[in-house]
Amino acid sequence: MNLLKTFQEKYTKKSLPELKSGDVVRVHEKIREGKKERIQIFEGIIIAIHDGKSLDASFTARKISFGVGVEKIFPLHLPTIIKIESGAIQSPTVETAQKIARALGVGIDNLMK
Repeated sequence: MNLLKTFQEKYTKKSLPELKSGDVVRVHEKIREGKKERIQIFEGIIIAIHDGKSLDASFTARKISFGVGVEKIFPLHLPTIIKIESGAIQSPTVETAQKIARALGVGIDNLMK
């Protein structure tokens, strides 16, 4: 049992942002190609969170790349993840809703139902 606790303390990341479904996330991940290493940034919307904050926790992020939807599952405590930046999506303003209603050719009251 002591060995398990030691393993968890060694590999659990201490500083993780508070993640929720619907947040915009930027994941900085270290990629190794042959002898070269680089940082690749994946920016998308979190669509699912699995297992909370445990050692085997993960989250799924989705983005649209060149017209194709891409989903990627990130283990939360993966050693190659350098940094996770998270931010909430703002709800649309009244002006944005009016623009969408005009573009669809419907009244704003019909759009909000």
